[in-house]
Amino acid sequence: MTTTVASFDVYGKTDQLDTPILETMVTRLEARGGQAEFQQMMGDYLEAMQIDQAQSVLDLGCGTGVAARAIAARPGFTGQITAIDISDYLVASAHQLATQEGVADQIDFRVGDSRSLDLFDDSFDAVVAHTLVSHVDQLLETLHEIARVVRPGGYVGIFDGDYASLTFSHPDPQQGQRYDELIISAVITQPRAMRRMPDLLAAAGLDLTAHFPYVVTDIGRADYWTPALESFRKILPAAGAMTTTEAGAWVDARFDESTRNVFFGSSNYYSYVARKL
Repeated sequence: MTTTVASFDVYGKTDQLDTPILETMVTRLEARGGQAEFQQMMGDYLEAMQIDQAQSVLDLGCGTGVAARAIAARPGFTGQITAIDISDYLVASAHQLATQEGVADQIDFRVGDSRSLDLFDDSFDAVVAHTLVSHVDQLLETLHEIARVVRPGGYVGIFDGDYASLTFSHPDPQQGQRYDELIISAVITQPRAMRRMPDLLAAAGLDLTAHFPYVVTDIGRADYWTPALESFRKILPAAGAMTTTEAGAWVDARFDESTRNVFFGSSNYYSYVARKL
């Protein structure tokens, strides 16, 4: 039986975590960023933003720089990218990865807080918030900052999971629901952020121009969800959602289901593209 514990979103506190957990996050973020489903979802909204025409791009909450590096590597992109994250460890990792991929000259990596940016008004042609908004506590503040720094007519691209829909298989439906809730509490601050986004974009003075809905589901065998499952062994205990023993047993049970071809894991994702009025 699961233990009732107070947990927190580790991805929202990356500036406060120890190195082993951050290393686990880097592995998880890079594995997810390399998956075909994830790359397709990112490519859809970048195309809708006409990102290749932008000469100045802000990647806010850049993490390991998955989005910044993808933009910099596009054959048609000739601009410069400023990539900001609250964690100095993730910023250092992002710079190292960009150097390895030969795109570091196009990206200025900085440590900063998305709720209060040390940037001039109207200074970017485009702003990307790639898997950021579900991890911030003051969401409207962040959107107002995004709206402040993008120039009039510039594009904003926001992509994230609708993590209120995140669910995994379990032989006991009630226990399965409880585990889903524990996992969501450990990795997400605002699981319904993307459901609120049309109204929040308007409140920030941004005009919605395109949107993309997705459902990413593994049925039978774990594929897309494998890196997440592996990361949960360390992340769930670090967040206080489960003990190390309980997290390991939960992960092992899901991989056993995958071996037996009875696994299920799913979440909705959404992209929004908007312009500054």
